[in-house]
Amino acid sequence: MKKQTLLFLLPILFAGCFNDRGISLRYYNDCEEYYDAQGYYHKQCDKNMIEYSDITNALESTQDPSKGSVR
Repeated sequence: MKKQTLLFLLPILFAGCFNDRGISLRYYNDCEEYYDAQGYYHKQCDKNMIEYSDITNALESTQDPSKGSVR
């Protein structure tokens, strides 16, 4: 009985939406795009649970020997 409950709840716990920036609870992010007074483009989006850029930065820092070894 416990195994059946675990198998039922496991997919619900890991449910998330994979979008172009990361994994979040929604497929579409609420992004605000605008140009400031100097003409620079800005895009501010809500935070994801996991950002793909954070993952790639972490992998690069562990593989790059010049940044030191992470143990």
